[in-house]
Amino acid sequence: MEVILKQDVEHLGFKDDLVSVKNGYGRNYLIPQGLAAIATSSAKKVLAENLKQRAHKEKKVVDAASKTAEALKALEMKISAKTGAGDKLFGSVTTIDLAEALSKEGHTIDKKYINILGGSVKRTGPYNAQIRLHRDVVVDFAFEVVAAQK
Repeated sequence: MEVILKQDVEHLGFKDDLVSVKNGYGRNYLIPQGLAAIATSSAKKVLAENLKQRAHKEKKVVDAASKTAEALKALEMKISAKTGAGDKLFGSVTTIDLAEALSKEGHTIDKKYINILGGSVKRTGPYNAQIRLHRDVVVDFAFEVVAAQK
């Protein structure tokens, strides 16, 4: 079954993508939840026209995301956290902490668009995260977790 996504669906696709899914998944989950619509021939024509019109507008958004990406690459982030014996942290540093640190630097990014490679951070040291600013713009962001001053 082919469906047109109305919203971003994780591990499936982005808004306005034409994807092929199993019949049960489409009819019992995606369509009733309002996440997708059946891809009829007329719906495909409407989608093509909408994408053509949106391409010009989206270029400005991609340019802004690329500009933010360059600013993030130049940024050196150090997140301080309480530590125990050695380099172990009390608790962990998650995407929420990284989003808060980025907002203090003037870059408001939702935590769901941040993916720390390897999951949450439980020790001090350098780490990497992927930040998705746009469906076409993904930034590899390096940050460091340091021990808080006692």
